[in-house]
Amino acid sequence: MIIFMGVAGAGKSMQGKLLADEMGLPWLSTGEFLRMLVSGQVRKDMRNGKLLDDQQIIGLVRKIFNIVDTDNEFVLDGFPRTEAQADWLINQVKHGQLKLTAVLNVKASEEVVRERLLARGRQDDHDGAIAKRFKEYQETTLPLLKHFRDAGLRVIDIDGEQEPEAVHLAIKEAIRTV
Repeated sequence: MIIFMGVAGAGKSMQGKLLADEMGLPWLSTGEFLRMLVSGQVRKDMRNGKLLDDQQIIGLVRKIFNIVDTDNEFVLDGFPRTEAQADWLINQVKHGQLKLTAVLNVKASEEVVRERLLARGRQDDHDGAIAKRFKEYQETTLPLLKHFRDAGLRVIDIDGEQEPEAVHLAIKEAIRTV
């Protein structure tokens, strides 16, 4: 399992898909699965910005892992997002339920992220939302990366500010050295 993490706009999903396509691996995005599988009131709540709780997300990830051959390599994007989710994943790795190749942290500055997201032109990509996402990254994702390191898992920082081709090459080199 290769986990992609980073702030929105750093290019983690694009790079995760690219790596998965090139290596012929499944690309598992919890965001994509949520949009596909969640319905009813939970979907309405999600669209209004309410997040699913840890047990709901872990339940969804378990379902995904039951469908995919987790004995072989795959790319995971969008999970974990909380310490409880990270603890569940670390426990799966430590007990041999999942094999972790690396956690890739695609890094980009707030200025680069803002420029990329504003260029995307989505309605929810405005200065206030972008600042909020960057703050969430600093308050949530960075501590998770430390949590992974403290648990003895391999976390590799990738410079996401380069051209996409250079980022991809850096990722391939990082994976090769694992």
